[in-house]
Amino acid sequence: MGRKLFCEISPFTYAISEKKCIMMRNLINAFTARNLADTRQEKELEYVICRHNSLIRRRLGNVNMQLQENKAVNLSIAAPKVNKVIIRPGEIFSFWHLVGKISEKKGYKEGLTIFGDHASSGIGGGMCQMTNLIHWMILHSDMEIVEHHHHDGLDLFPDFQRKIPFGTGTSIMYNYLDYRFRNTTDRTYQLIVYTTDEYLCGELRADSRQRYKYHISAENVYFSREGKDVYRNSEVYRDKVDRITGEHVGKELIRRNHAKVLYDTAGLEIRDDNAAAGAAHVLCA
Repeated sequence: MGRKLFCEISPFTYAISEKKCIMMRNLINAFTARNLADTRQEKELEYVICRHNSLIRRRLGNVNMQLQENKAVNLSIAAPKVNKVIIRPGEIFSFWHLVGKISEKKGYKEGLTIFGDHASSGIGGGMCQMTNLIHWMILHSDMEIVEHHHHDGLDLFPDFQRKIPFGTGTSIMYNYLDYRFRNTTDRTYQLIVYTTDEYLCGELRADSRQRYKYHISAENVYFSREGKDVYRNSEVYRDKVDRITGEHVGKELIRRNHAKVLYDTAGLEIRDDNAAAGAAHVLCA
């Protein structure tokens, strides 16, 4: 085993490291604040680029369902802070810039979080579901993702009503692990984000149509046994299609997954070689 990082020595050293990271991000933000999107517009832009709904309460292994109920509360507090934000040409969307620091005082509750290689809980847990939703919609746009963190190398929960490919999620932590994208186009975009009793709902809108549409698909999907461990394998591709002609103009590998499965693998079809099996496709118009 290698030497522990300073942040891994104790909860005290972790807290010190966290404060240092927050201070460094605050310093960076001080120089870039003028480029961060923070204007809201009540009138929705005309063209829907992508629309997606995400089930709020999901069965995640043996996770306490009360954490799922609390997550619903957390998402309902944060959604209005992002809803109807305008991202003009040249502007950068920053999740934490809009949502701000979360706390019990603001009404946030203890929800599900991921810490290292296991599920945990913390105030405001569940925010990554919102950045997952936003990331999925941005993948269907012409904009540029400039900051995106993964729960790298781990498959923590069995699938339950999965609608988008594994590996397209996000990992965030106030405020130094952010989700950001830049509007590199000449059109203006708008994010619509809100909650219902069951779903976190989102739309990405624009003031003009995109020339291209994007299809995100998972290929070569299979589970493999490597020694005593099982891994989920897949490749996530982004196809670029000319909306007018229907011509495929590009295909980009955006993620290669090789994630250790940390839940009960009984019932999974597991291969003992590296042959690919099957493909799952998810489209967004």
